[in-house]
Order: sequence, then structure tokens, then C-alpha cells
Amino acid sequence: MLNTAFDSRQPSRAVEGHLAKLWANPARHEELLEVAEILRGRINRLTPVVEEIVHLPLRLHARYSRGEALAAFGMEVSGSMVAGVQWLPDQQADVFLVTISKNERQFSPTTMYNDRAISRTRFQWESQGRTREQSATGQRYINHETLGSTVHLFLRETKEDAYNYAGPMSYVEHEGERPMRIVWELAHPLPADVFHYAKVTTG
Repeated sequence: MLNTAFDSRQPSRAVEGHLAKLWANPARHEELLEVAEILRGRINRLTPVVEEIVHLPLRLHARYSRGEALAAFGMEVSGSMVAGVQWLPDQQADVFLVTISKNERQFSPTTMYNDRAISRTRFQWESQGRTREQSATGQRYINHETLGSTVHLFLRETKEDAYNYAGPMSYVEHEGERPMRIVWELAHPLPADVFHYAKVTTG
């Protein structure tokens, strides 16, 4: 996760070199510690450990970049990755990276998904346009609990924002295919401010 903050174009093993350069510059090192203290004082939300994934370095309702979110699940992150859904077989986890406020300048017609919060614990999400109900991916979504995999939601209001980790969620029901419109039950309620922007739908 730290490596993505330095340079997501390089593999995660490059983090040691990045840290060595930082420690070799005392002024930059001290400045970073001062900034960390200032940011710690601005924390306005509790971010507890998520019991369902206590082995991963994620906190509920904390904010992450795309690279940090995927690296937390052990994925080698490329700076060019743009997909909003990733299956991580090593962790048996699906990760959804959802932008609520979409516009035609930033999203293609095929990615203008109708994703929104129905309530603080229910979320409507549309799969990628090629996903069929009977496909391996569709069946994994529907039967993830039986199969032993987990599904995780990261939300942001616009493309300029960091993602809020909304935690794991469970399949409730779906309709249609290509895309599948799925309703999920969140294990933890959305904070009021996140629910406020997430309940707005674009179409």
C-alpha cells in the first residue's frame, strides 16, 4: 500500500528503495512526520478494524486511493489500471471500486452504471456489461457465501475523491443480466455523509 503512494508504476518490492531515499533526507523525513501529526488531528471519523478481514490492513470507513485499496488485498498495482471491479483469487475476494457521480466526459456510455445506496445498509450495484447470470462471475456474486468468497465495497462521490471503504457485503437479490443489477446488504451501515451522496442516482 505504501509503495502505491510513492510510485504505483513500480512493483511493490521497490518500496524499500523509496524508504531508503526518504530516510537519507532528514529534512524531508522530519517534514513527513509533522504532516502526519497534522493529519492525525483532522481525523473526524472512527475507523475501526473490520473483524471479517482482520488479517488485512484496512479500516472501516477510512479513505484509500485505488492503488492502496487493491494493494491491501495483495494485488500488484499498475498505474494504468482503471477497472472498477477486481477479483482477487488469492484472497477469494471481489473488490468493487464505485464512483457515484458519473458524467459523460469522464465515463464511457458502457460504464455509466446505476450504482446507489438504497439505505444505509443496502446498496444497488450493476455488474460489468458483459456479465451474465449463469457465467462463472455471475454465479460467484450470487453464491459467494457458499463458495467462501467475500465482496468488498469502496465508494467515492467523484473521480477526484479518495475511496471510502464501506466494508464487506452479502448478496440479497438481482435482476437482469449484461449487466446484472444486484442488491447487496452491507455488514456495517454507511456513515450519514457517505449515504447522503451515495443515495443519489444518475440514471
